Amino acid sequence: MADSSLIKKYDVPGPRYTSYPTVPHWKNETFSTEKWTKSLIHTFVETNHTSGISLYIHLPYCESLCTFCACHKRITKNHTVELPYIQAVLKEWSLYLALFPEKPLISEIHLGGGTPSFFAPEMLQLLIAGILENVEVTAKHEFSFEGHPNNTTAEHLQTLYDLGFRRVSFGVQDYDPQVQKAIHRIQPFENVKKVTELARTIGYTSVSHDLVFGLPFQKISSVENTIQKTLELKPDRIAFYSYAHVPWIKGNGQRGFEDENLPSGEEKRLLYERGRAMFEQNNYAEIGMDHFALPEDNLYKAQENGSLHRNFMGYTTTQSKVLLGLGASSISDCWTAFAQNIKEIDTYIETVNAGELPVFKGHILSNEDIFIRQQILNIICQLETSWQIFDWSGQEKEILFEKLEDFEEDGLITFNEFGLKVLPKGKAFIRNICMAFDKHLNQTNSQQKLFSKTI
Repeated sequence: MADSSLIKKYDVPGPRYTSYPTVPHWKNETFSTEKWTKSLIHTFVETNHTSGISLYIHLPYCESLCTFCACHKRITKNHTVELPYIQAVLKEWSLYLALFPEKPLISEIHLGGGTPSFFAPEMLQLLIAGILENVEVTAKHEFSFEGHPNNTTAEHLQTLYDLGFRRVSFGVQDYDPQVQKAIHRIQPFENVKKVTELARTIGYTSVSHDLVFGLPFQKISSVENTIQKTLELKPDRIAFYSYAHVPWIKGNGQRGFEDENLPSGEEKRLLYERGRAMFEQNNYAEIGMDHFALPEDNLYKAQENGSLHRNFMGYTTTQSKVLLGLGASSISDCWTAFAQNIKEIDTYIETVNAGELPVFKGHILSNEDIFIRQQILNIICQLETSWQIFDWSGQEKEILFEKLEDFEEDGLITFNEFGLKVLPKGKAFIRNICMAFDKHLNQTNSQQKLFSKTI
């Protein structure tokens, strides 16, 4: 358990590093859609035959607002929105296909939200069949989707299974009635049990449950109860996310409780440590940051063989350097450039239907960005990194090494002139360690209203 003095020292706002540079520090003034497509095509040609491409498809609709959620979404019970949105996503995909000089090889598809299971099974059939038309799929492809336990049906599961999906993650968050009421996510254990067992009966090989610690009114006893119920169902993977309290984000629904209802940094860390102990006692291994997996799961195997990767979808077992984000607000990545789609759904649909890529901002990575990105990726996936040449000015390198010396004195890492290794005690502070390399963060000193706290 991390001691209280370290928690107080390091519980500061900081990124989760699904990208570097992080979105608030993109240089949009030097970005253009033309530069983005040029970078994309270059990386596509280099990597399509070896690692293929990944697709993240954002399905932003929800019938009910969860007040802990910071995702881009639209709340509606009007399901006539489904078809126009699916058609727009397929149109966007066709615009990208027209850019590629050859047939893409798909290694990964993930449906995120919002609530993908908001969409009727026949709509998801239309979407995925359209995506897979005139493409090839890798032998070890991974297709996955996020399902809401309250509305994911056997038809949803079977339809996607028949299209090649073998992994599903169910958003559980917490089973405590008081917590569920505060976050407006009323969800009985029986619903989670039903869809978990349905998925396994149909043939899904990896079922994941997403839990969140640090939610309002959570206590050790309630988290223990949630985890005990989760262990009864023995999901293959468990995401144990730190609640990101970012109520200042426009459109964020985080208003169902007061700040004083949230656990303190030290209390929050206790929740995680207790959860981790319970998972490890039941044969789950900690994977990177906030994730656990059974030894039979591919995520565990990827960490063991050094192939674990992290991108805008979180931790993944695929190594694609091209990640295309389709749908409103989705973010794309071709290793040397990032691009984000228009967030407003109606404007996104209008832009795509006019035959234009719906990109509204992005970032072209410098060589220095790419170097730092790789170091952060190594740390957050493999808990170590190394370099032959550190091409920073003497003063910049000196500042970084002073920070690393501080981490070393606190027992969080060991390091030398050519690399570092995160010690067991340092796992709780992995985001802080990555922050030491983040030149954009260090230059602006403006992270207070950009990121949630690291603990």
